[in-house]
Amino acid sequence: MSLQMVLLPVFVLVGFTFGLLVWMAGERRRALISGEAKVRDIVLGQPNWPTRTTQIGNCYSNQFELPLLFYILIALALPLHHADFFIVLMSWVFVVARFAHAGIFVTSNDLRRRSLAWFAGALVLFAMWLYFALKILLLI
Repeated sequence: MSLQMVLLPVFVLVGFTFGLLVWMAGERRRALISGEAKVRDIVLGQPNWPTRTTQIGNCYSNQFELPLLFYILIALALPLHHADFFIVLMSWVFVVARFAHAGIFVTSNDLRRRSLAWFAGALVLFAMWLYFALKILLLI
């Protein structure tokens, strides 16, 4: 697979994370300007943001949990020349699952649906790691 094909899902997920960062910063700024949040109540990291601001902030923070294992896998698969069609295809499935998870997170925040989207992404990522490990260990 070409470098571009392997890295495109990574770039999309990184861009999405930056988009959430900008959205979160805007919501926090709006909350401070409107008086919904006071600097003294959040300055030490206290969880005193309004609900909507917290929801977006939590969604942003979540992009540094499960996706970290995705980034590590791609960073290893590329130089070891194991980023093949399966890895690229599953990368896109993982990215779609992350978008679904985040979309639910910042809209209805329905825990059942959000958990299903998270689990789907986790399962895909597990399959990617298993496939990668087997290719390395069995010298395929």
